[in-house]
Amino acid sequence: MEGARIAFRIGPFSIAWYGIIIVTSAMLAAYLAEHEAKRRGEDPEHIWNALLLCLVLGMLGARLYHVVSSLDYYRQYPMEILNTRKGGLAIYGAVAGGAAGLWLYTRYHRLSFGRWADFATPGLILAQAISRWGNFLNQELYGYPTTLPWGIRIDADHRIPPYNDLARFPLDTRFHPTFLYESLGNLVNLGVILYVSRRYGDRLKDGDLLLLYGILYPLLRFFVEFQRPDAWMIRSMATAQWISLASILVCGVLLFLRHRPPASDHVQ
Repeated sequence: MEGARIAFRIGPFSIAWYGIIIVTSAMLAAYLAEHEAKRRGEDPEHIWNALLLCLVLGMLGARLYHVVSSLDYYRQYPMEILNTRKGGLAIYGAVAGGAAGLWLYTRYHRLSFGRWADFATPGLILAQAISRWGNFLNQELYGYPTTLPWGIRIDADHRIPPYNDLARFPLDTRFHPTFLYESLGNLVNLGVILYVSRRYGDRLKDGDLLLLYGILYPLLRFFVEFQRPDAWMIRSMATAQWISLASILVCGVLLFLRHRPPASDHVQ
């Protein structure tokens, strides 16, 4: 499979479209988080001060998850761990790394991690929705062959086995646009998060929106994984689906425990 598509070159340096999209999505996410912080009466400068740390640890987490998922390959070619131009950034790793960065920042500045994570959550979802279009430009994150009218064509150089067998799957074969399903699903999740944050803002506790994200995105990802022929599998299910189920369970229980009605003081 070829690497990332190049947008332009500056001397010996090449800038990939995927990198431009990721940086753009991160900036838009920060602007949205800044707006949420202002709306709740907090200093929005913390968003921009924390951004670099969150991005660096997010990228490290995204790469680490991918390397672990393809450990047999990277054992043979360890120097390829540093070559991100051939793809290999995983959302779950990015979220974990970014959350670790925010936790370190809020701990250092003695801020509420849950409160600031809630400010960042809508922006995180928006960034995911936008960054998935980098997969479209790289011709990756596609699903199984389909005859549906919104199926997309994939060049031979970007095909994964067995779809690189052009005798069985000619160049006019169309594939499910898995990246699009996740992007649109994230926009729906963004709408839900923004609605809840405004409609029930007086009932929410710090960290509730992060926990809600920990249910909504994994639910989306669980079903999207059925259109991932390249998924990292554990037994008969994709690893991301196991992670999704665990996240839904943990976040769902925590939300329930935080908002369960108080026990009655009177014995009936």
